Amino acid sequence: MIKVLVACANGAGSSLLMKINVEKVFKKLEVPVQKIHHCSLSEGKSSALQYDVVFCPLTFISMFQQAIDKGAIVIGLRNIMSQAEAEEKIIAAGIVEKYKK
Repeated sequence: MIKVLVACANGAGSSLLMKINVEKVFKKLEVPVQKIHHCSLSEGKSSALQYDVVFCPLTFISMFQQAIDKGAIVIGLRNIMSQAEAEEKIIAAGIVEKYKK
């Protein structure tokens, strides 16, 4: 089971919608999620080390370099509302093979 963090600018509306989309994709791909949390980028940067996978807008990936260095998978989304893009990047990152039931 994985722990997922979803971070966006203020951690309110857009990160919540991104969280919902990411949850749907993980369910579709049958990847068990232990915890999924959405928050602001500033909170996410400080707590990312506690998560296996981090989602954020593509332009903010560099904020999570410390988490990347510690082994977290950080996925940047060009369109944060796109389930298709999230699915494509989850598969490309090898998450399905690593965590599928």
